[in-house]
Amino acid sequence: MSSRLIVAITGASGAIYGIRALQILQSCQVETHLIISRSARLTIAQETDWSLAAVAALAARVYEPEDVAAPPASGSFATQGMLIAPCSIKTLSAIANSYTADLTARAADVCLKEGRPLLLMLRETPLHLGHLRLMTAAAEMGAILFPPIPAFYGRPQTLDDLINASVGRALSRLGIENPSYPHWPPPPSP
Repeated sequence: MSSRLIVAITGASGAIYGIRALQILQSCQVETHLIISRSARLTIAQETDWSLAAVAALAARVYEPEDVAAPPASGSFATQGMLIAPCSIKTLSAIANSYTADLTARAADVCLKEGRPLLLMLRETPLHLGHLRLMTAAAEMGAILFPPIPAFYGRPQTLDDLINASVGRALSRLGIENPSYPHWPPPPSP
């Protein structure tokens, strides 16, 4: 089987994380199966200069968010796992409560039940106790909680550097090596 990953972009701020992940995965020749929530479509338009068609073109296959009969809804659809970038609290709540009313939550549930990695790039701050309880429940079920908190040891110079490093590190955690993640230790200063 070729390298295959499910990518979901939900309505939290930070749609660029999902878009950048698709770009990096394309350069790594990973077959991507994309789900874009209805809210994410609005966020992409508000936060980026990307059209929905251009984002969709980065993926091997795109599914409607309501299509719970799509291949990623089945455990027989073999993947390396799933990346939700960004992951809204609404999506986290659906996953933590096994409420599989849409394809993103169903595909995530399939990853958990099949023992495949599920990485959630959570986007919310500050966090209240309800958020923390949902995060704990998802982690106890096997999800990888991965808020896109920037690391500075790679000495980022631009916003793109920060985005690339966060997404590159997330993909590395999923076992997809890529050049976007600056590894420790940093290069020596000039």
